[in-house]
Amino acid sequence: MNDIEIAQEAKMEKIIPLVNAKIGIPEDTMEPYGNYKAKVALDYLESLAGENDGKLILVTAISPTPAGEGKTTTSVGLTDALNKIGKKAMVCLREPSLGPCFGMKGGAAGGGYAQVVPMEDINLHFTGDFHAVALAHNLLSALIDNHIHHGNALGIDQRKVSWRRVVDMNDRALREITAGLGGPNNGFPRTEGFDIVVASEVMAIFCLATSLAELKERLGNIVVAHTRANEPVTARQLEANGAMTVLLKDAFKPNLVQTLEGNLAFIHGGPFANIAHGCNTVVATKAALKLADYVVTEAGFGADLGAEKFVDIKCRKSGLRPDASVVVATLKAIKFHGGVALNDLAKENLAALEKGLENLVQHVRNVRECFGVSTVVAINKFSFDTVAEIALVKNKLAHLDVQVVESDHWARGGIGAVDLAETVVKTIDEKPTELQFTYGDSSTLVEKMEAVAIKIYGAKAVTFDTKVGKKIAKLQEDYGHYPVCVAKTPYSFSTDASRLGAPKGHIVKVREVRLAAGAEFIVFICGDVMTMPGLPRLPAANRIDLDESGKVMGLF
Repeated sequence: MNDIEIAQEAKMEKIIPLVNAKIGIPEDTMEPYGNYKAKVALDYLESLAGENDGKLILVTAISPTPAGEGKTTTSVGLTDALNKIGKKAMVCLREPSLGPCFGMKGGAAGGGYAQVVPMEDINLHFTGDFHAVALAHNLLSALIDNHIHHGNALGIDQRKVSWRRVVDMNDRALREITAGLGGPNNGFPRTEGFDIVVASEVMAIFCLATSLAELKERLGNIVVAHTRANEPVTARQLEANGAMTVLLKDAFKPNLVQTLEGNLAFIHGGPFANIAHGCNTVVATKAALKLADYVVTEAGFGADLGAEKFVDIKCRKSGLRPDASVVVATLKAIKFHGGVALNDLAKENLAALEKGLENLVQHVRNVRECFGVSTVVAINKFSFDTVAEIALVKNKLAHLDVQVVESDHWARGGIGAVDLAETVVKTIDEKPTELQFTYGDSSTLVEKMEAVAIKIYGAKAVTFDTKVGKKIAKLQEDYGHYPVCVAKTPYSFSTDASRLGAPKGHIVKVREVRLAAGAEFIVFICGDVMTMPGLPRLPAANRIDLDESGKVMGLF
């Protein structure tokens, strides 16, 4: 059976009594969204402040390939396995974006017998959180244009409006548009554009805030434009942050669902890691740590993006500290990095595997040596993986002092990941993590960008043109203490998606920088990465449909 068929055959338990029985959240502090989804009241989560924290496990991966790595699947399988060996464990995941679900991925709720359910709901509208983020973002856009239309008391320079609009769909035609056509009643014509919702600063703020009060404060700090005198104009000056918070107040409550094995999952927030910081909400992660002894969370794409931002942005801002990490790979993906064509990945190829291992080794080194996090390598197993290939991987990683564990959770669920769970618990007990940041707060913005590029990506230099350099220098004056959030292709350590493996000595060219004053980071956009993706030639949307009985087909 495929993923959606497995999910649709699952016998789910009603979420409210399941949560109450598993982790003791009182039923009257949860808000059901149907039978199998619920939000948890914020005042209940605040009451947990005095509880001890569990252990935090970060799941990351090698650079993604068309062959797949299975990071979410591994996160779910590991959580089920931890519960099987008698540990009280939960998983914290991001909500899938509709753009990739209808684009390349076709779904992002795990796979096989290591999934979160209800799978169709999670992959589609879920509890409406993304719609709330989009509405809050676009309300601010409307208020900017309305302010200008009705006299422009703040003196906004229309040419310096930096706040774009968003939609949760891959739509390349919206990247650059002209708005305000049709005469004076429709505003002033200007060049505009859309980003995808998961690139929105509102989404980043939503995922980093720890309370509604902090959410409102951060939303007010968003810089949306500048005046002719080049003074910043904020959402607070437009009196927008109160109404934006109202739109987000219910979305801000974390969502609880279950795995196929009836274990609990927080799924909340969803910034992309290639263009944002790639982690679920701080409020959900902190809640899970109060409610469980072990919490598994993931960071998007490879460790060069998701794990770096998890450490340098989320951990720096929130005080969270991972106790261990799991770097996920498949032998197919490693061989792809070694130059094997997609159609040939199921065949044993030790030479290509050895070459492709450079990518895995670099990610493991980054997590262990740059971030200081104790690490386990999980090989997400396929039936055609050979004994010789597994032996080669273990031999080549032996010098890194990390355990390499095969995990069969896709086919067998939690029981297939028991070895992985036991290894992770042992690693936490025997190899304490001492978290390190890639750069210090006092480093300049350029130094921070160089630290990420050189230490994490293996680059030899960072370049930018004079215009970008002047903007960085201006941002340095007021925001130089912020961390950097690098937007680049997820498919390579470099900014060229075709450079597989672990390229060294490349140049990272910064194309654009954006201030995210509410999220409190500076976005460095590198190479040709887009903040509004496009659909592929054969989008997943072409395969998604309803059958005659009303069941969703084509999500996978």
